[in-house]
Amino acid sequence: MSETEEKQPFPKSLSRKQRRVLGVLLEKAFTTPEQYPLTLKASTTGCNQKSNRDPVTNYSEDDVQQTLEELQRLGLLGCLHTEGGRTERYRHYMRHRTTLTEPQLAILTELLLRGKQQMGDLRTRASRMVAIDTQDLLRQELAGLMELGLVRANGPLDRRGIEVDHNLYADNENREPMAVWTETPEPAAPSEPVERPRAASAPASTSHLEETISELKQQLVDLRDEVSSLKDEVNDLRRQAGL
Repeated sequence: MSETEEKQPFPKSLSRKQRRVLGVLLEKAFTTPEQYPLTLKASTTGCNQKSNRDPVTNYSEDDVQQTLEELQRLGLLGCLHTEGGRTERYRHYMRHRTTLTEPQLAILTELLLRGKQQMGDLRTRASRMVAIDTQDLLRQELAGLMELGLVRANGPLDRRGIEVDHNLYADNENREPMAVWTETPEPAAPSEPVERPRAASAPASTSHLEETISELKQQLVDLRDEVSSLKDEVNDLRRQAGL
């Protein structure tokens, strides 16, 4: 990469295809480094795989080739040639173009590939690329991404049920709305105490158990997705080998 490319400002928006292709290059660099950088065929397969993607796409190699060239002009990836010069391979330049940490790159990758999601799901999925051991660590990394304008959320990161998403949508794109949360001032305390009936609440132990069960179910879904993804990659390697 030249110094001119390094000094280019990071794009404020990317098209759907650009986000998918860039996300695939980032993901494969994390999860299958032995197959990275990617060929055009592998990049196309990664874009269209049925697991860990939302929405599922059906891009042609021509679609992906054009998108790779667009991203190359933006300085976000480079094209390498093998010793024989017959096969071009592509690698991302996100580590050169940004100051993002490895967890932040993994988080952004997950958002580029699957879009808006709750923080518990995001941590589970991003952790298959880089360990993110706690929700506090996830919040810390997300806060840095939000300061850079790369991520948005529909509320403060310490609230339950908050959803986060990347913020790289094109201006004319019909993005899924995220309500903006604003803090409502606490009502003034009455001058005299008022008796109010106590609302029944579920025992804390029951609430914690339900949350644990929900997390375990999500982990099972993600494990199935990962197994499916690995099967897709094995089948692609077999096709390439003519088996």
